[in-house]
Amino acid sequence: MNFLDRMIGFVAPQAGLARVTARAQAAVVMNYDAASRGRRTYGWKAPATSADAAAHMSRERLRQLSRDMMRNRAYAARARDVIVANVVGEGIQPSVRSDDDAHKDKVKDMVRRHLLSTSLDTGEEYDLLEMQQICMAAVVTDGEVLIRRRMRNTRYGRGLALPYQVELLEADYLDMTVQSYGQNLVVEGVEYGPTGAVEAYHLYNEHPGAVRHRNPLASTRVHWSDVIHLRRFDRPGQTRGVPWLAPVMMTLGELADYQEAQILKQRISALMAIVLKYATGSTRPADAGSGLEDLAPGAVVELPEGAEPTVVQPPSVDGYDEFMGRSLRTVAAGLGITYESLTADLRGVNFSSGRMGRNEMDRLVRMWQRGLMVMQFGTGMERWFREGLRLAGMGDLTFTLDWTPPRRILVDPVKEIPAMIEEVDAGLNSRQGVQRELGRDPDRIREERIQDAEADRAMSAPPIAPRKPTAPTPAAPDPEEEPDDPETQKDDDDANGQ
Repeated sequence: MNFLDRMIGFVAPQAGLARVTARAQAAVVMNYDAASRGRRTYGWKAPATSADAAAHMSRERLRQLSRDMMRNRAYAARARDVIVANVVGEGIQPSVRSDDDAHKDKVKDMVRRHLLSTSLDTGEEYDLLEMQQICMAAVVTDGEVLIRRRMRNTRYGRGLALPYQVELLEADYLDMTVQSYGQNLVVEGVEYGPTGAVEAYHLYNEHPGAVRHRNPLASTRVHWSDVIHLRRFDRPGQTRGVPWLAPVMMTLGELADYQEAQILKQRISALMAIVLKYATGSTRPADAGSGLEDLAPGAVVELPEGAEPTVVQPPSVDGYDEFMGRSLRTVAAGLGITYESLTADLRGVNFSSGRMGRNEMDRLVRMWQRGLMVMQFGTGMERWFREGLRLAGMGDLTFTLDWTPPRRILVDPVKEIPAMIEEVDAGLNSRQGVQRELGRDPDRIREERIQDAEADRAMSAPPIAPRKPTAPTPAAPDPEEEPDDPETQKDDDDANGQ
């Protein structure tokens, strides 16, 4: 009871009682059980931190643990490969659109000579598509990756089509010791301006964890326009990323410990141990147990007088599959992938269940493709590409750069492709829209079809007759799917006038 309630209760007891009663009733009605503090919520942590402060000074530890799991935990490495293969695959291809054919040809040539060649990389190891795979793997493992543009002149990179190269940097390159730059605040190597926007990155010249350094370790301030900071955004105002294994890291570690314990049990169960029991009053010889080391299939071993052999029963392994299955489903759900893709276990999976699981995963994959690889990686690469064209004297070229994700694996092409054709025929989708969904470039398909037709005419080859549509063959019932209820089927037939 506060001071005002006490004063009102002293002057007007009935009014004071009504106020206290109403406040008590409101406290009971307006309540979230999860927000209460008691035995059921003991140990729950709920700090009021910002998106970046939640992992402040913990990212390095999380990053190291995540890398160790990728090296030594099979399911962690499998999860990373599944995400990279579905989001990037063979690569998110850049395609050029332009109303001017001459401009289009020039831009496509520069894309081929610079972006799709190893000269794009400072070490001349990766092209654009392989960079996507490495960046996506780093985002899953470390939570973020930095891509730095290095401008080149006649001294370095004299044979480049465009005067810049790209360097991939792990998050370890961020200098955590810098606290400010002038009036700007620097947090974990990221410099923020007065409006809160990122203005620069303070990056080490070499990896701080390298075996040897050529020079004393020092950092350089790099303007934001020369850095693409690739990471997944989970909260408003977030700048840094965290490893994707963070929600399931404890489960993966405990799962590995459980597997090792079960393997030890199996090793013990494969051993045969014998205990000698001596009768009461018998004399135990000095060489008791001698000869038992010669136990083998078909061996005859003489026991000391008065000794009775007892075979030790090894421990059994029970519930292994069920426990592993439940735990791995938790890991798959935490990462946003299916249990089947994580474990390659397809037992009990039919077309319907497989398709439903893939649909949910495909939604997340498309979200990651757009948010990470198109809007961050693709947009940044296109900006550098256009600036490189201007520096090379080709800034007047007009074009649009599209990004086509990799081909989506069809669960049942016999059923899915006719459905796509019907969508196009009914006007629910465009032909090039379907082609992009399948990971194919519509312009390239159109050009190749024209080339095929011209080659056929040059060789006087007969035209390929269009395939006549055939009535769909009734699919055999899936033995794992429940049959339709006869009464329900009869009602449906009556409603359709059959």
